[in-house]
Amino acid sequence: MAPIRLGMVGGGNDAFIGAVHRIAARMDDRFELVAGALSSTPEKAAASAKALGLARSYGCFEEMAEAEAAREDGIEAVAIVTPNHVHYPASKPFLEKGIHVICDKPLTATMEDAAAMEKVVADSDALFILTHNYTGYPMIRQARAMVEAGDLGHVRIVQVEYAQDWLTPPVETQGVKQAEWRTDPERSGAGGAVGDIGTHAYILANFVSGLKAESLAADLQSFGAGRTLDDNAHMMLRFAGGARGMLWCSQVVPGNENALKLRVYGDKGGLEWAQEDPNYLWFTPLGEPKRLITRAGAGSADALGAITRTPSGHPEGYLEGFANIYTEAADAIRAVQGGTSREKAMGLLPGIAEGMAGMAFINASVTSSAQDAAWVTL
Repeated sequence: MAPIRLGMVGGGNDAFIGAVHRIAARMDDRFELVAGALSSTPEKAAASAKALGLARSYGCFEEMAEAEAAREDGIEAVAIVTPNHVHYPASKPFLEKGIHVICDKPLTATMEDAAAMEKVVADSDALFILTHNYTGYPMIRQARAMVEAGDLGHVRIVQVEYAQDWLTPPVETQGVKQAEWRTDPERSGAGGAVGDIGTHAYILANFVSGLKAESLAADLQSFGAGRTLDDNAHMMLRFAGGARGMLWCSQVVPGNENALKLRVYGDKGGLEWAQEDPNYLWFTPLGEPKRLITRAGAGSADALGAITRTPSGHPEGYLEGFANIYTEAADAIRAVQGGTSREKAMGLLPGIAEGMAGMAFINASVTSSAQDAAWVTL
């Protein structure tokens, strides 16, 4: 099957996440990057395109959408890897042209743009895929399957945390581009850490537990001097059906690199998983010794075999999880092109629903904290 012709908006030479998307897209040879509007100025975009060997470089995403839709060999999908405030305006012209969109998270910077995005997606025939890449990890898929199978019984408690230390010093004032836009409410949106990594934790908790949060009480802090947006957040969650949860996200805790951890407990057992040790899933049936589940003995080899690439014992993590999202996106695109409905083609891929849930989470967190951690309905 021919690789899908891919375009990219953003992700130029000095953009971390753009390189991650390009690696993920190529890992299983399902995409070929052929065009891009890689930067905010035509000159920078052309320089980045030259460095990547791209034949077609555009000065802006509107021009790119128009030109590529008119080409017989135009792009079939586009990756949007810009700061949050550009996600909606960049996605819109491609969706309107029927070009599938693979967008970085969170959905947008504002609820207004999120609502507009939801409408454009609904009106388009194209797929909209959000790269919540941690949902693509093999042992996360295993954990979700075990919850669905009833191995934990009735889920009672969900705890998730995502801790980093990179914003402990004021790096946004020291020329670190990734910090500059993430701490700027005009580009990042109302949430800082809650938008950047809190949404990852929140969507992951929902994905594995199968539960939907109904309300939350959040306490957000901005510890960095002069920092407007939150860099630390503690919150409690109430889920439909009576389960309770806790979420902590922070980017100012020294000694933590990318410490995403998830724990789910039911009346028959519990699960524990840590992103920095991603091939291990701990399962404790009630009254029995704790069990270590790995890819080799996960009990669902067929399901996991489709999203793993190396023999057991060879770690797979961040890039491979990202690649699983891209490979499943390729499958979904080809399925839709073959006549499958968008809903069926999406499978477990995060999409507009998860994007709206993430935006509701950010908005509720900020609102709750402003009201002295009052409970806010999602």
